[in-house]
Order: sequence, then C-alpha cells, then structure tokens
Amino acid sequence: MTQVTDHGGGVHSIKVPIPDNPLGHTLVHVLDTDRGPVLIDTGWDDPEAWDTLTDGLDAVGVGIGDIHGVVITHHHPDHHGLSGQVREASGAWIAMHAADTAIVRRTRKSEPGTWLKYLVTKLTAVGAPEAHLAPLRAAAADGDRMRTLPGLRAAMPDREIVPGELLDLAGRKVRAIWTPGHTPGHVCLHLEEHHPADLPGRGRLFSGDHLLPGISPHIGLYEDPDDATVTDPLGDYLDSLERIGRLGVAEVLPAHQYAFADAAGRVRELLDHHEERLTGLLGLLATPLTPWELAERMEWNRPWEQIPNGSRNIAVSEAEAHLRRLVKLGRAEAVAGSEPVTYVAV
Repeated sequence: MTQVTDHGGGVHSIKVPIPDNPLGHTLVHVLDTDRGPVLIDTGWDDPEAWDTLTDGLDAVGVGIGDIHGVVITHHHPDHHGLSGQVREASGAWIAMHAADTAIVRRTRKSEPGTWLKYLVTKLTAVGAPEAHLAPLRAAAADGDRMRTLPGLRAAMPDREIVPGELLDLAGRKVRAIWTPGHTPGHVCLHLEEHHPADLPGRGRLFSGDHLLPGISPHIGLYEDPDDATVTDPLGDYLDSLERIGRLGVAEVLPAHQYAFADAAGRVRELLDHHEERLTGLLGLLATPLTPWELAERMEWNRPWEQIPNGSRNIAVSEAEAHLRRLVKLGRAEAVAGSEPVTYVAV
C-alpha cells in the first residue's frame, strides 16, 4: 500500500521502495509550485518503484504528466534512477549540482567493464585478497552483464543547481546548499518559508542523504579513474555538517527514514560519532595496516565475514576516506616503501 505523508505547506512525501536494500525506501518529496508540482529525488529505476511513485502522486492528486521539474539531491540510483522516466512522461526538467552531473556524464560515456577494471586495480593496491578480486575480474570481462548495472542509463540533467542561489521555483523560496561528502555534488535544499505547524526555526530542510535521523551516511572516496586528485570526502562532510547545523531549521525532511526536528542536535551526534571513530582507528593503527586490513577490523553493522563482496568494496572505500582524514590531520601516515601501502598512527 502506497505510503504518502502530508507535511503541510504544499509538501508531501512518498515512500518509494528500493529493491533488495536494507534502507527499504527513498522518500520522494513533492513540492507544489505555481508552475506545477516538482519532485525532490525520484527513486530507484525499477517497475515497482515506478508504480509506487505514480500511485503516490495519484493519492496526492497529481498525475505524472503534471510534474514540472525534478530536483536531484545527488546522483545515486535510489535518488536519480527514475528521473529519465519522469521526464519522458511529463517533459519535466532535471536539475543537479555540476559535480554530480559530471559523474553521470562520465558513467554514461564509459565502456562496459571500465569501472570494474579500475576497481580491481584500486583494490589490489589497498591489499584486497585474490579471492575477492577474481569475481570482479570475471564480471569486468562480461560486457553484457555490465550493461545492466544501475547508473549506466541515468538521465542527463538539463539544469544546474548553483550553491547559494534560489531555485527557479515559482511561488516558493528554496535555496541550494552545497554539502559534499556523501557525493562531491550533494546538495541540501533550504525551504526558507514559515513552518506550517509553527515549529520554531528557519524553515525546513530537504536533506537528501546528508543528514538522516538514525543513520550515518556512507562517506567513501570520490572515485574518478581519470583524476588523481587526493580528495578529503570525510573532511568535506564534516565541514558541510557544521554549515547545516548553523542554519537553525525547524524541521528536516530527509530522503530516508522520517522527518525530524533538532537538526543541530543531530549534527552534534554525527560530529561526535566521526571523532570517536577516527580515535578508534588510531588505536587499530598502532601497527601498520593496509586499508583492506583496517576495514576488516572496523566496526560495521555485522561481522566482516557476513558482509557480501559488494558491500566490502564500499566498506574499504569508507576506511580509505577515514585514513585520508587522519593523514591530512597529521595523525597517521603511509609507511614508506610498503606494497600494498600500509598506514600507521603517528
């Protein structure tokens, strides 16, 4: 049964399912404007998700053909996946931050297998065992299989979200806030309007995956096979969190879980969480470890032995992001001459 929530003030959310994912669903928000309804994110490219989205719109009194525009918080397939289908059905424009649009463009242009070949090289460098690498090599060689992976046919946005500027949404005041970390082009959207239930604070925040009530979003490396820039995603995320905490919003409307108040309190919890995690990693790095070995020893939501291979790739990327932060802070360093590279606390 479609689950639709009326948040008041011309804002609804629809729970759009994510297939075979513990997150369960993406909250697609519907924002009324004077030119027609606008979606904030769209959900995964999946028939059940599409049916749920259209049924939810019907429950709100909106036809899919009425959608005026689509604003994407970030490029991940559970947010951007259905954007192209929405545009085909309605003629809506699609807006995204330039950094994430570049990822969509690069993914669409890449030959099947390019990403997995890069991943094999990268995981070899961080100490992944051969048993983990062999299936990736086989998948990279299977071009037909690669053509079915999510993201390869993601819609190209036709508008750019410019940080700090108001979006062109007639009758609404929505300001884009660049919040890199989860992705390089993640944006939150500040609805700078009085809260319909008179909650104290400065409007509402569509937070995407940046600020969630009970989950710390994945912070991994910004992956670009053609760019050797040493980025600091965790540093970007922590800086972005502090910026969001200073907004003083009355309510947060995230893309997963549920709406909540006290954004500043949740920001403090997440800042404390990451500081505790960095401190814990320093203890693990009392002896040199590769990023893979560090990931094996980190605390996850289940034992390492129970984590599937695809999720292990994500875990190692998160371990690397934390290592980069420690190195930038001068709290850890790479061991000269080690291969695969190991890191140690200093």
